[in-house]
Amino acid sequence: MSAAQTYQDYIQSQEDRDGIRLSWNVWPSSRLEATRMVVPLSALYTPLKERTDLPPIQYDPVMCARQSCKAILNPMCQVDFRAKLWVCNFCFNRNTFPPQYSAISEQNQPAELIPQFSTLEYTITRAQATVPPIFLMVVDTCVDEDELRALKESLQMSLSLLPPNALIGLITYGKMIQVHELGCEGISRSYVFRGTKDYTAKQVQEMLGLGKGAAAPQGPSGQRPGGLGSQPIPPANKFLQPVHKCDMSLTDLLGELQRDPWPVSTGKRPLRSTGVALGIAVGLLESSYPNCGGRIMSFIGGACSQGPGQVVDDELKHPIRSHHDIEKDNAKWMKKATKFYETLAKRAADNGHAIDMYSCALDQTGLMEMKSCPNMTGGNMVMGDSFNSALFKQTFQRVFSKDPKGEFKMAFNATLEVKCSRELKISGAIGPCITGGKKDGSISEVEIGIGNTTSWKFCALNPSSTVATFFEVTNQHGAPIPQGGRGCIQFITSYQHASGQRRVRVTTVARNWADPATALPHIAASFDQEAAAVLMARMAAWRADSTDEGADVLRWVDRMLIRLCQKFGEFVKDSSESFRLPENFSLYPQFMFHLRRSQFLQVFNNSPDETSFYRGCLNREDLTNCLIMVQPILYSYSLQLPPEPVLLDTSSIQPDRILLMDTFFQILIFHGETIAQWRAAGYQSQPEYANLKQLLESPVADAQDALLSRFPVPRYIDTEQGGSQARFLLCKVNPSQTHNNQGWGGGGGAGVLTDDVSLQVFMEHLKKLSVSSQA
Repeated sequence: MSAAQTYQDYIQSQEDRDGIRLSWNVWPSSRLEATRMVVPLSALYTPLKERTDLPPIQYDPVMCARQSCKAILNPMCQVDFRAKLWVCNFCFNRNTFPPQYSAISEQNQPAELIPQFSTLEYTITRAQATVPPIFLMVVDTCVDEDELRALKESLQMSLSLLPPNALIGLITYGKMIQVHELGCEGISRSYVFRGTKDYTAKQVQEMLGLGKGAAAPQGPSGQRPGGLGSQPIPPANKFLQPVHKCDMSLTDLLGELQRDPWPVSTGKRPLRSTGVALGIAVGLLESSYPNCGGRIMSFIGGACSQGPGQVVDDELKHPIRSHHDIEKDNAKWMKKATKFYETLAKRAADNGHAIDMYSCALDQTGLMEMKSCPNMTGGNMVMGDSFNSALFKQTFQRVFSKDPKGEFKMAFNATLEVKCSRELKISGAIGPCITGGKKDGSISEVEIGIGNTTSWKFCALNPSSTVATFFEVTNQHGAPIPQGGRGCIQFITSYQHASGQRRVRVTTVARNWADPATALPHIAASFDQEAAAVLMARMAAWRADSTDEGADVLRWVDRMLIRLCQKFGEFVKDSSESFRLPENFSLYPQFMFHLRRSQFLQVFNNSPDETSFYRGCLNREDLTNCLIMVQPILYSYSLQLPPEPVLLDTSSIQPDRILLMDTFFQILIFHGETIAQWRAAGYQSQPEYANLKQLLESPVADAQDALLSRFPVPRYIDTEQGGSQARFLLCKVNPSQTHNNQGWGGGGGAGVLTDDVSLQVFMEHLKKLSVSSQA
């Protein structure tokens, strides 16, 4: 068994146990050497990775007594069982165990000291004032009748999926915004706001008659029939009510929703006040339930065309901005709208409320300006063509999916805190979060992503939400780390579980230090190329988002790749034939090749909204899904061979094959020329061609797995050689055969009409630059 193989198993077992993947699994022992490693020391961490084998722990975690540390007791701590002391592995403070640990011994250890529980979940018993989760729906009514009907059906269906104690509210908007009262039987009342005015939180609070405490609004509500005023517990107001009390009236209310009645003249867009509607939703939640888990679920059928947050005017002859307009500084609403939504997102995030965006329209809806709402609050971002499509209906249903215990796969109002050994400092994080604003001595001056803090806030998390955290080795070159020393990182995630409980999940990992001067092969062997590719992809997408200069980002990706090859490749100077990369680096250059061509860095043929959606997904999904986004998977089905993975290359496109490609966003089934002709001739329905029928059904059955489990639901495409939708496959495969190099009657594979370089040419250039003595 090779060293790389044993490392592969080790990396996989660590991911299964702790939900963590590190770019390096042996760490360079000095700052200087760490910068020469090119890929920063960084981790992909999935805080809520599903673990069925974790013991339920119904007590509070034991913390280090030093105020500036407060790390949590873990298996890497040194313990003196006789003296009942433990030494913190981060600040080396000696702590005494609390009295309830008096019975511990080497034979009778608490779970948090047992090595296999390097990840543990504590249920905090003190904080049992459970607040039910809150769902506030914000619905766009400026859509066609069919769209609105489909959306109303989805919303009515979702009421039955919510936990019965959940609080629910409804805001609808068109030119005006209506906040609906729930629970008044027989009459439907709503408060109407103008769509052109920017309301402050205080104005929203006064107009809706909300007090800061739950007691204030109960005066008026107490006088209503069936008075809720008698009970001193929430709901705090008449706009957010428990589902089990108002599901009948809310179902009727949704059923009666009409399109926005405001007339729209020819050549005009409907006036849509998305910005104000979201502002009122944020104001309603922050004044009635600050710092409680909740979701604002916004359903958007078009671009905001008036008031704050406007992204386009109401003249149809003025199209919404494209990437070209943004480059030419010709997008007049963009900066102001982006700033407006960022302010909203920050307010929502500070109060623990996530903002989901379900955008379904054929044209852009302004997701690019609004992206901060889901990206900073951890809300879902879903993009489709229509509320009437299976893609939206199934995706929305999946929001409420449950785990085997029947509990929702969603967590609310979470904070992730990172502790690290003295030799490390924290550079930042990239994920669907906002800074927690926690300052201490372990913050690095080198900022990557959201930096200058050691904690981050996630208003919503699901089992695949993954954050990238970046570290800097700060140990000085001349200060050796003692032999066998280990560096530690601890992730502490405290969150509100769907059941209302407060829980804390703690993951502690330790890795060996090594001096690159003597042990470079050890460090090289510990490189995790898959994690590094995803971490670099996130860094590149972050740069592309914040600096707006695509060509610079591509140059940065290339430069980092060349430096990595120079550091770890084996070669004779100026001889590109002699270039070899170690086995566990061998796939990294092709990941970078596909990243350069991907929709994360190439905006050609994508709208700004699509680019924002794709980058948003890359920044929140787990390693496997992100890797599929960067380099899609291709499977081949043929009559002669069993299904097998094949190269993402034009040579895999053969007339007698069916290909199944998974890009995460799309699942595509492509029929080769011969098979497409057989299918068109209907051979599969003749009994003697049962094997062809089976071949045609096989990829469809395999595609179902991804279609049934993935969120958001991928677009399903069925096409064939020469079909118009074959373009989705042709733009992803490595163009090893193009119109430039294909001989007459050329060999296998289909040519692609492109001037992009192929992976082979890319690798030749990479080798040349890596071995060059000028570099």
